[in-house]
Amino acid sequence: MSTATTTPTSTAPRPRTIDISQDEPVPFGRLVAVETRKAFDTRAGRWLTISIVGLVLLVVGVGVFAFPEDAQDYVDMLGVSGGVLGYFLPILMIMLVTSEWTQRTGLATFTLEPRRPRVIGAKIAAGLGLGVVVLAIGAAIAAVGVALSPVNGGEAVWNLGVNEVQNFLLTSLIGVLVGFALAMLLRNSAAAIVAYFVYTFILPAVAGTLEALVDGFDKVAPWVEFNTAQTPLFTGDYHATGEEWAQIAVTGTIWLVIPFALGLWRLVKAEVK
Repeated sequence: MSTATTTPTSTAPRPRTIDISQDEPVPFGRLVAVETRKAFDTRAGRWLTISIVGLVLLVVGVGVFAFPEDAQDYVDMLGVSGGVLGYFLPILMIMLVTSEWTQRTGLATFTLEPRRPRVIGAKIAAGLGLGVVVLAIGAAIAAVGVALSPVNGGEAVWNLGVNEVQNFLLTSLIGVLVGFALAMLLRNSAAAIVAYFVYTFILPAVAGTLEALVDGFDKVAPWVEFNTAQTPLFTGDYHATGEEWAQIAVTGTIWLVIPFALGLWRLVKAEVK
């Protein structure tokens, strides 16, 4: 007598995948609004913004009473304001990206909108929008400083041209994007901020030292160091030549485009915990 043999079937649940291809995406404008609000949702973000604007007020106020008369025109005041914003505004953008990882909000963010490139695009739009608003506030503060220059015996000189406005926006927003790229690449607030200040302070100092010690390096530096390449945009006649624009393009590829692409790839592929 023989008995039939049966193959046991597994009762373990099969893994399931979620198909979101037919789902309506979250409107991009809503994503931008949410990312903009995130910049001020935390006390750190709010107070950093207030501190940046306050520091601009302080520096311009000192300039009104301490700068010589020939350094109180609008171009000089705008340069002072832009210098402060150029150093500290990218930190606000860094925190906009790294907060998803340091404050562990990424799981909620990328669950509500699983299409990460759309979230990253919204962060970029929000960061650039906030940057333009803060730069406009800085320009207004600089204008107030020029208007008050007669208090110290100076003369209100409104010598602002198209090149100065263009370069003020361009150099400031380049700094914002560099900070954004470092934030995506490192995904840690402290590490990204340190890396940004190394890029801002240490690299130009090293380039300047090498220019002084190594013959011919002054011709090489604008092709390899991004800050050095941008010098014609905020000195002299504020008008870069064709070769200088080429230097900006080459160093921008090295210090902005490549880190941005690597950071974007890393952020899209990173495991969210």
